[in-house]
Amino acid sequence: MTTTAIVTGAARGIGATVARRLASDGLAVAVIDLDEAACKPVVEQIEAAGGRAIAIGADVSDEAAVDAAVERVVAELGAPTVLVNNAGVIRDNLLFRMSADDWDIVMNVHLRGSFLMSRAAQKYMTAAGFGRIVNLSSTSALGNRGQANYSAAKAGLQGFTKTLALELGKFGVTVNAIAPGFIETEMTAATAERMGVSFEDFKAAAAAQIPVARTGVPDDIAHAVAFFAGRDAGFVSGQVLYVAGGPTT
Repeated sequence: MTTTAIVTGAARGIGATVARRLASDGLAVAVIDLDEAACKPVVEQIEAAGGRAIAIGADVSDEAAVDAAVERVVAELGAPTVLVNNAGVIRDNLLFRMSADDWDIVMNVHLRGSFLMSRAAQKYMTAAGFGRIVNLSSTSALGNRGQANYSAAKAGLQGFTKTLALELGKFGVTVNAIAPGFIETEMTAATAERMGVSFEDFKAAAAAQIPVARTGVPDDIAHAVAFFAGRDAGFVSGQVLYVAGGPTT
């Protein structure tokens, strides 16, 4: 029986790589992002490699949209037993410049979105007696200048992860979080551009501070997701794995 996975924020970057990896591991994958059309290239890549996938456009912070998306996954791919809450946005600014809208949109996508997706998917997991929820946190959860909103949201996801692990464990559902460090994505490239430096210089400066002497790539995160999503990780739950090239403080 094919296991069905949902990956949010999967049109590009880490989410797209995670979706392709889970598909290569034999899962059917629902590729969810705001724009359904933007998800289709990822679906086509998965199908070209022999996998099964569908593209779904949904705002994860919208309760009705989330419920409709999960119902569509059930109808077209089967009941989901793996959920990767990866959807995210940044609205970086120093506190005194940060608007209430900057705060709210980051909280809504990261926290409300993960809550809504997890609530909608968990009933299928508990019914199956098996489930895997993986939440994408960040090293920014430890504090990062100019990211009061993002840091708070990512720290909140860690508490959310641990609580769901306590609630869902007896039903065969594990819940874990991955906290990436510097990962080469369109988002980090945009940060470099906003700072007025080249992406290569930005990466080099970051790598100089990382013990393994390189920046991360989306595959580094996909490998960790694949571990947590697998049946062999059934005794690992409520954990936060920092994938950052070294120890974090």
